[in-house]
Amino acid sequence: MGEYLLWLLVGTGLCLLVGWQILQRRADAPRIDEQQAERDAAARAEAQRQAERHAEEERLAAEHAQAQRSAAEGQRLATERAERERIAALEAEAQRQAERHAEALRLAAQRAEAERIAAELRREAAEQAERVQLAAQEAERAAERRVAEQAAQAAQVAREAQALAEARRLAEVRAEQERVAAERAEAERAAAAPRRVNKTAAQTLVLVADDSKVVRIKTGRLLAQHQYQVAYANDGLDAVQQMQAQRPDVLVTDVEMPGMDGFELTRNIRANPQTAQLPVIMITAADDRHREQADAAGVSVLLGKPYPEDTLLAHIRRAMGQDDATPLTPAASAHGALDTVV
Repeated sequence: MGEYLLWLLVGTGLCLLVGWQILQRRADAPRIDEQQAERDAAARAEAQRQAERHAEEERLAAEHAQAQRSAAEGQRLATERAERERIAALEAEAQRQAERHAEALRLAAQRAEAERIAAELRREAAEQAERVQLAAQEAERAAERRVAEQAAQAAQVAREAQALAEARRLAEVRAEQERVAAERAEAERAAAAPRRVNKTAAQTLVLVADDSKVVRIKTGRLLAQHQYQVAYANDGLDAVQQMQAQRPDVLVTDVEMPGMDGFELTRNIRANPQTAQLPVIMITAADDRHREQADAAGVSVLLGKPYPEDTLLAHIRRAMGQDDATPLTPAASAHGALDTVV
């Protein structure tokens, strides 16, 4: 009986223990579920954040790829534009070269024609001189025959007549030679004299030769403000080529330029009969040192830097006879008129 009670108590205790645990679990179940829900929500939030970061990274990657594509496209377009500009520049340069070549051929043809005409005139003059000489010789032979046929008593008279005829012939030849020489000298003076026609500023073309773009633009603006036409050359060789294509009325040049400096350019101008009388205004920063060279080259006016703008304009007006002063021509001094150094 006591053993039965013991087992009954033990069974009752176990039942109570199991019931308590069940009740405890049931009491803890909402809290556990709440914790699980919080963990699930945190996991979902983390997953959402991961998804958003992934989407942001993909967006940034797409924007970066788009930027790279845009940069590549811009570089391609810039390369194509540069290539088109280079091709256009080459075509323009080829056109300029063709025009210069055509102008050179035209000038060469003109020179050849002038030389042909001069040779023809020399040949005609030689033929005329030969005909005069033959006529004189024939006259002398006729006189000799007439003198030989006369009698001895007329020998003295014949000799006097022959002497008189010879003197007359010599006088006529001398007079003809003097006339021809006078005509030739007059023609040479007329050819050498500068045929200057006074022009207005708007009719005057000034060629500015300087390797500095800033100086060219500054000088060109000054001249354009006073209605002058302006052409530009970036060195001496360019100036020579431009003068073959167009005839400037005045040259304003720097001293130191690549290829051909201002002195060599001036000597080239003076050596060419077509430009020998062109007024040359030279700009220099070392006027004292360059004065002798400028005079030897044939510079018309030497201006030292800096110079008043009115001085340059005054020399151009004087060169073109646009004021009351004596026109500035290369005959005004040793070569040219190196008559003013500012």
